[in-house]
Amino acid sequence: MRLSHFSKTGHPPTLFSAFLYFDISFMVWVLMGVLGVHIAKDFGLSATQKGLLVAIPILGGALVRIPMGILVDRIGPKKTGVIGQLLVMFPLIGAWLFASQLSSLLAFGLFLGIAGGSFAVALPLASRWYPPQYQGMALGIAGAGNSGTVLASLFAPRLAEMFGWKTVFGFALIPVAITLLLFTLLAKESPNLPQPKRWWAYLDLFKELDTLWFCFFYSITFGGFVGLASFLGIFFHDQYGLSKIAAGNFTALCVFAGSFARPLGGYLADRFGGMTMLTFLYSAIALVMFGTSWLLPLSWTLPLLVIGMALLGMGNGSVFQLVPQRFQKEIGVITGIVGAAGGLGGFFLPTILGYFKDATGSYGTGFLIFAGVNLMALFLLNALQKQWQWTLFTESL
Repeated sequence: MRLSHFSKTGHPPTLFSAFLYFDISFMVWVLMGVLGVHIAKDFGLSATQKGLLVAIPILGGALVRIPMGILVDRIGPKKTGVIGQLLVMFPLIGAWLFASQLSSLLAFGLFLGIAGGSFAVALPLASRWYPPQYQGMALGIAGAGNSGTVLASLFAPRLAEMFGWKTVFGFALIPVAITLLLFTLLAKESPNLPQPKRWWAYLDLFKELDTLWFCFFYSITFGGFVGLASFLGIFFHDQYGLSKIAAGNFTALCVFAGSFARPLGGYLADRFGGMTMLTFLYSAIALVMFGTSWLLPLSWTLPLLVIGMALLGMGNGSVFQLVPQRFQKEIGVITGIVGAAGGLGGFFLPTILGYFKDATGSYGTGFLIFAGVNLMALFLLNALQKQWQWTLFTESL
């Protein structure tokens, strides 16, 4: 694949709009996790409660992705994206002005998951403009919008120190409004929009065994990425005693590696095949997370987490190099389904890390479990590779 050819295909303003929308939405989606250290101090939270605080918006994103994926297939990704950006303003206002108790904050956090549903919009918006040989690259660029976590990790702790953590949710309304304006002006629906399916036809995708496999694989790569992106600030602060701002800086470094490795993962999957890439990536992630579980000095743990997040980001791009080839006509709803599974993975990881910290006194147990899950994915992938006979897959390998 030549990058010069890629730049001449598709619709670059729409690809940029998809990236920007996903970027700012992802920033909003993980905002509560990034502010977790500040919130935990005010409410006196245990490690398990911290994990739940981080995980609730991710769960909300998982729940809303399927409905948004269906809306994408029914009314198109642009209209769905506009609706999503308007709706997410309400929980931001609520967290800013009315979150006086942990229960109310968790409720607003659940509805912040609407921002996490942007995944089911941004990827189909970009995907439908590009031919099969450029799917990995196009979806990698759009998916690199998860770099919004870098923005949240860098700026939210600093703003919270100056103005208080509640005010940060109010400040987040500004980039959301600007993005809504640019998205409305620049994004354009593809002329290749498929005809909407009948409502019950969407249920047929759940009968496809391949749907379940994609859900499992993505729950590990994306779930690992978003779960760690939201929780690492708490981890660095609790485990190594870093200040809130320093913990945010190190989190931003890790997330930066994962976000911008996603297009690389898509590019390499286009070139070498998604199956080949995932086989390598699951092996490497398992090894890195096993090393992280030892909780070595920060000078060792930080590089391991940077590498681990980069590998997870590449895994996200590799999974979605395969998905459009298998479900081209159902790309909107399948993106919602697989994306929801990724969100569920992101919900469970910080919950496990927090729970086992309270249960065993160490975050290492949670990282060790995550390493084991990656080994399970590797074995399953190798078993499925012998069974899958999809023509498009065998051509890409």
